[in-house]
Amino acid sequence: MVTGAAGFIGSHLVDRLLQRGDRVIGIDNMVLGRRENLTSALDSGNFALHQLDINEYSRFLDCLRNEGPIQTVWHMAANSDIAAGVNNPEIDLTRTFMTTFNVLNAMHTLKIPRLCFASTSAIYGDMDKVLAEDTGPLFPISSYGATKLGSEAIISAALERFLECAWIFRFPNVVGGRATHGAIFDFIRKLQKTPGELEVLGDGSQEKPYLHVSELLDAMLFLFDRVKDKLNYFNISPDGSATTVRQIAETVVKVVSPGAKIRYTGGSKGWVGDVPRFRYSIEKLKAAGWAPKMTSNQAVELAVRENANGQ
Repeated sequence: MVTGAAGFIGSHLVDRLLQRGDRVIGIDNMVLGRRENLTSALDSGNFALHQLDINEYSRFLDCLRNEGPIQTVWHMAANSDIAAGVNNPEIDLTRTFMTTFNVLNAMHTLKIPRLCFASTSAIYGDMDKVLAEDTGPLFPISSYGATKLGSEAIISAALERFLECAWIFRFPNVVGGRATHGAIFDFIRKLQKTPGELEVLGDGSQEKPYLHVSELLDAMLFLFDRVKDKLNYFNISPDGSATTVRQIAETVVKVVSPGAKIRYTGGSKGWVGDVPRFRYSIEKLKAAGWAPKMTSNQAVELAVRENANGQ
């Protein structure tokens, strides 16, 4: 089962699992998901999509019962718009934490043994050092990061109670086709409305690692297949490279609206709760046997062209 199946990362994951020969059940409330993201999957006899809200728990549980035995849940559903959660923290409570809580309840009831969870760099908060998996103490600065960290905690508790094993994947900024939010998505939409000028929040110096969704899936599936401790938790990221918001803006302008003026609003952060820069250690990931092939800049350039072309 894949929750958030019609979303950006979830839909790519569904496609990849089907390519592997798995039978896949997709769950999505369609708040950010799009049915067109699953065009190819819906043609497969091994895929079933259910439009429902995980927080409508009885309906969710009945759906899973009717689908028959499930071996693994890939829990991708969450509020992925950090700024929206800052403005209304209840969004993160319901769409990020409570979805995890209800997924675990259903897994316990139906004796589903394995969980793969989409976590985030936001759990670490704003730290001026390289972030390794054992970095702490952790003090997130957004409700998104806080509810993802809370989700990791209840997954850990579920391992003590009933789960056989879990994989926690701590994403960086992920980019690629089918995006529903993020700097690339926002910049393209802004330029489509005002082709002569691009407004950029902050001063453009914000710098983070960006990973293409194809490499994220490579890493997650590699770890799922080969690392089988009771609790498996990994940072996933480009290796030592990062991209500034200024570089993203310039790339988008070059592809979408050459000659457009870029106007920065100023300040070191794009919004309240934004971590302006972070650096990941992926030594644990490399020790497990996987490393990315693209740099952060290469991932951004590919994603800009994909999103500009409507891919």
